[in-house]
Amino acid sequence: MNRFSLNIFLRILLLTVTIAAGVWLWHIAGVVPGIIIAILATIQIYSLYYYLNRVNRKLSLFLESIRYEDFSIRFSADNKMGKSFKALNQQFNAVLEAFRQTRAEKEANLKYIDTIVQHISIGMLSFDAEGQIELINPSAFRLLNIYRLRNISELKSTHPGLPELLLQLRSGHKILYRTLQEHQLSIHAATIRLQGRLVKLISIQNIHTELQEKELEAWQNLTKILRHEIMNSVTPIVSLISTMQEIVEQDIAPYTQQPEAIADLQEALQTVESRSKGIMNFVNAYRDYTTLPKPQFTRVNLRALITSVSNLLLPELRQAGIHYQYHLDTENVDIRADTAQLQMVLINLIKNAMDALEHTTAPHIHVKAYMSEPQQVCIAITDNGPGIDADAVNKIFIPFYTTKKKGSGIGLSLSQQIIQSHGGQLRVSSSNGEGTTFLVTLAKR
Repeated sequence: MNRFSLNIFLRILLLTVTIAAGVWLWHIAGVVPGIIIAILATIQIYSLYYYLNRVNRKLSLFLESIRYEDFSIRFSADNKMGKSFKALNQQFNAVLEAFRQTRAEKEANLKYIDTIVQHISIGMLSFDAEGQIELINPSAFRLLNIYRLRNISELKSTHPGLPELLLQLRSGHKILYRTLQEHQLSIHAATIRLQGRLVKLISIQNIHTELQEKELEAWQNLTKILRHEIMNSVTPIVSLISTMQEIVEQDIAPYTQQPEAIADLQEALQTVESRSKGIMNFVNAYRDYTTLPKPQFTRVNLRALITSVSNLLLPELRQAGIHYQYHLDTENVDIRADTAQLQMVLINLIKNAMDALEHTTAPHIHVKAYMSEPQQVCIAITDNGPGIDADAVNKIFIPFYTTKKKGSGIGLSLSQQIIQSHGGQLRVSSSNGEGTTFLVTLAKR
């Protein structure tokens, strides 16, 4: 017999003896002793009832711990009451332990997913039907150039039209959005249902670099084709003109009685030859654009790079009457770059600024290097020239396009290609009458 059964037997036996004694005292000693014994019997009955409901109380406590997710409770107080109680406690504890492990795994998975969301380079944000933000990661803040966001409508001040696009964007669809900083953002939407309510999940990715690379590749392919076709057509013409000039000089001129006609013919042939060679030289000018060698990366000190370029151009700047200065906000910053190619870019940008200042009173050029982000270096070349028209700003990096009277339209395109091959970006900011700034961004070593 286990301890629980023994306790029940003894309690019932004691209650029986108490009742019998109470009846006996009632008849022998009167009412008062009988009432006392009756109260004692009542207490024993309540004690027996409380003892028998131990399992119900245990079950109620077990269910409450599950309801309120309090899995720290352990059942062991009544293990000595028998094997059935010990087995029941073990089962309760096993179930609570399973719930605890499940919750721990769930929390670990949520923490893992949250860590991924917070560290990925793709911007992530979610909002409900009213536009209230429920999740947003640092990449989304960076891509949208904001520092906080509570409701999607707050984007109106920095990104006009974007809140409406995000609210109207259907699940599974994507759009391309251009920011005020000329960044191309690919935005994809998905809709999920959480506890009966719809939540829209938005992913944002900056594909500006990829688009630039595709555009560069397209221009290079087009330039190669044009160069090949033009050279194939013009080269035979130049050869035939040389042959025709010899025929005119040796076979026709000595025997003709019309020297003026011969002179006109020779002049026409010379003009055609000159223009044909001019076309060939023009096409050959784009050879560097399509055959730019891969950069040979080395450790380059930023101050030494800008100082060397400045010293190289300083005599020419002084001769042009241009006030030139350069400034570095950071000391001993190294970048990973091809020194020769990067020097070529900076020289080209500074010379472009010099050309823009040709008719400017009190011209000046300012070169400034600074850290825009912990691992990103910016070099800004600013002039106080007349600026660039809004239509031209969007075209100046296109090959063959130039705003100069004398120019091939390849310098800025080649510079952009070099910076892109370095994993950076070349941007321009300008408006009429307010000067121009070219901004080179590169990764710190």
